[in-house]
Amino acid sequence: MHKNEAIAIIEPLLTKQRFEHTLRVAETAVKLAKLNNVSIEKAEIASIFHDYCKYRSLEEMRRIIKTTYLPKDLLLYHHELWHGPVASFMIEQEYGVEDEAIKKAIYYHTTGRANMSDLELIVFVADYIEPGRSFPGLDEVRDMAQKDLVGAAWMVSRNTINYLMEKKNSIYPDTFHAYNDLTRLLNGGNKFGQ
Repeated sequence: MHKNEAIAIIEPLLTKQRFEHTLRVAETAVKLAKLNNVSIEKAEIASIFHDYCKYRSLEEMRRIIKTTYLPKDLLLYHHELWHGPVASFMIEQEYGVEDEAIKKAIYYHTTGRANMSDLELIVFVADYIEPGRSFPGLDEVRDMAQKDLVGAAWMVSRNTINYLMEKKNSIYPDTFHAYNDLTRLLNGGNKFGQ
């Protein structure tokens, strides 16, 4: 699938603000892909589709999770986590996108996970640092992303966990696994499970 085709699919499904966010995430992902020698095309497609199911009804997403291979424990956590896994499933069903690397980057763009590929790290970080976002500590992550993708992803996972804890929200296990794996990598260890 070409970038323009993906944009044409996604635009009518998103609010104007979310569509503009998506374009900024794609632009950021392309820059990170160039810096890290990762497929620009895959980074573009994954980031354009990362919020594909953001505005699907909760009932539809709940049904998809219940009736497919997606993990049922997603239903125990905040519905904001559902759109990534559901989108990774639906883009194959509705548009024949079968590339596992793209699907995983979409799936884990909110939670992260242990043993993320460089493409997954790029979409995870790009969604967080895109230029339309503004909150304390963001410039530090943006600076790190220019030097060290793993370091930037570690900061994203750390900040996400701290934010959710401050709000007294539950945290999906993959987010902890991402943090632990990235911490091991930064400390010179191997990827999780290797």
